[in-house]
Amino acid sequence: MATVELRFSAQPEHVRTARLVAAAVARRAGVDEAVLDEVRLAVGEACSRAVGLHRSHGITAPVTVVLIEDEKSFSIEVGDEVPGPGADGSVPGVSDHRDAAPVGPDEPEPEPEADGEDEMGLAVISGLVDDVEVRSGADGGVIRMSWPKTPATVLP
Repeated sequence: MATVELRFSAQPEHVRTARLVAAAVARRAGVDEAVLDEVRLAVGEACSRAVGLHRSHGITAPVTVVLIEDEKSFSIEVGDEVPGPGADGSVPGVSDHRDAAPVGPDEPEPEPEADGEDEMGLAVISGLVDDVEVRSGADGGVIRMSWPKTPATVLP
């Protein structure tokens, strides 16, 4: 089982590099050429989502992309460091501004559209990838996507 790990700062300009690396590793792993565009798009969406989450929550830790080649499949895990829903006692999508402390100059302003963009990105990924799993916990979230490898043909 071969594994490649890519870590990059949460900057939108690095998403393109992650897409290119993922496509190159997927090609080398034996993923069907017809599926490589889906791999690129799905990785781009997952990485853009992770970058957006990091930036909106003021997290400076890098985004992690792990590319895993198994015997029959190729998987990509895109991880972020944003604590999942309920990890801090909050309920996602519910905001109560009455008790909220004012936002200081060093704190990121909450973005009301972030939840909608997040859901849209997950919907796009689900449409591109048949085998997708989204996990979220106190240490952050992971989107795991898998594609079958094309069996190698043996020429006589």
